Amino acid sequence: MDCRVLPFRHLPHQPKLFLEYLDHFEKVKSFYYHPPTMPAVTRTARKLDYPADRRAEVTSVLRKQNIDLGAGSETLTNLDRLEKGAVAVVSGQQVGLFSGPAYSVYKALTAVQIAEELTRGGIPAVPVFWMATEDHDLDEVRHSTWFGRGKLVRFELPLGAEAGRPVGRIPLGTAVEPLVQEAAELLANEGSDLLAQYLVESYRPEETYGSAFGKLFARLFAQHGLILMDPLDSGLHKVAAPLYQHALAERDALNDKLLRRGKELDRAGFDAQVKVTARSTLLFRMDDGQRQVITASAEKFQAGEKTWTRDELVHLTHREPERFSPNALFRPVVQDYLLPTAAYIAGPAEISYLAQSEVVYRHLLGRMPVMLPRSGFTLVDAKANKLLRRYGLRVEDAWAGSQGLRHKMEQESVPGSLSKSFDRDQKEIANMLTRLGKQIEKLDPTLRGTVERARKRIEYQIEKLRRKAGRAHDQKTGLISSHEQYLESLLYPHKGPQERELCLLPFLARWGAGGLSELQKLSTGKKVGHHFILQLP
Repeated sequence: MDCRVLPFRHLPHQPKLFLEYLDHFEKVKSFYYHPPTMPAVTRTARKLDYPADRRAEVTSVLRKQNIDLGAGSETLTNLDRLEKGAVAVVSGQQVGLFSGPAYSVYKALTAVQIAEELTRGGIPAVPVFWMATEDHDLDEVRHSTWFGRGKLVRFELPLGAEAGRPVGRIPLGTAVEPLVQEAAELLANEGSDLLAQYLVESYRPEETYGSAFGKLFARLFAQHGLILMDPLDSGLHKVAAPLYQHALAERDALNDKLLRRGKELDRAGFDAQVKVTARSTLLFRMDDGQRQVITASAEKFQAGEKTWTRDELVHLTHREPERFSPNALFRPVVQDYLLPTAAYIAGPAEISYLAQSEVVYRHLLGRMPVMLPRSGFTLVDAKANKLLRRYGLRVEDAWAGSQGLRHKMEQESVPGSLSKSFDRDQKEIANMLTRLGKQIEKLDPTLRGTVERARKRIEYQIEKLRRKAGRAHDQKTGLISSHEQYLESLLYPHKGPQERELCLLPFLARWGAGGLSELQKLSTGKKVGHHFILQLP
């Protein structure tokens, strides 16, 4: 299998802070606890102090959750190992339709691989995937884009009246049935009846976004021992209640630290990813099924139309913890309070906003896991690989934009004999212009600039003529437009990275049973911070 490795710096749309974290950690180490290395993970795992009673409570909840989702024996074995003292390598993502974008799977695979490497090194570790079921952005999870039959196929559920509720509680409804049928047929046609079966068994009308996602992941990762975690569980909220209380009691100090951290990031030339104001708190409150932000003013706290004193709200977190939910900056801290996390596998944007969460970790937990970037992949099928060779292109040419890609394809599409003539004649013209320019400069040195501008204009016109010839050839054959559309749809869909826009399932259907294992092997801690361009077999 052909594979090319790129540093993340070569990819489009990467946050500046994330790139500095990977490439120049010394410049940003004041914003993070640990460098993004495996030795740092090993040191963190060996020093981790995690209460035995919390371990027992959380493992009990996770065992029930995973059995309900249909977990395999490997996952149940890992739950036993977690209960007996293993550390956790954690990742997570929103519960997108049909498994969401490909990087959701890449995060899980990276967690599986890092946990295995720690275990082989003498530190028992298990992979855990935090399903972001408490998130209330339904519009972000209700659709999925697939690359099938050479084009983009969009599956989308209606927004409905459920918007504002935690997505993990929103039923899929009967609207999912025709989508599942179409998607399953596509998977079967790509060569995998098994994946089609997984989809049909997982995405039923009575399932929620959370339970359907979990059941599909439980099937996909049955051989990998991935432990799934649904934070909507009231038992987990009960365990986390002391942390909620601490966050409210210490709200003023925490907010001051977050505001200062925002200014520190700004002075260092970075943007704060999560907005913090003088009224911010770290919590939401669930009320009538809606997730409402809690704000603070003096000693009063408010969510929707309701207000409380600080003591009243702290008391409520003790009495009804399941009605409280962490915001983006607090969520990872709650996660790592609940779990003995040695490493967290994160995406570029997450690693950027964790520079803000670091002050919350330091204040409330006194510890923080190592933040490792997930592995990234761009998958190139046989047809795309053939087209790239035909036009003398690389995947990076698709990332550079439509105009540049089109120009290169037009230049390469000129018929062979005409292309050779262009090459030969361009060299002759260049030589002629050089000789002529020298003679003119001898006659009058002040004409050097005029000669150079004339040379550039002539070269530009010849290149323009070459492109027009390629376009004329395209009009006769009708190929370039379709080839351009194919490459962009696969490699840069919606002008975004493939892994952020496309679902992985159709690729796995074509790849076969070993696809996930091949991706996992490449997600090694030895290649932290790299992106792989893979040619599908």
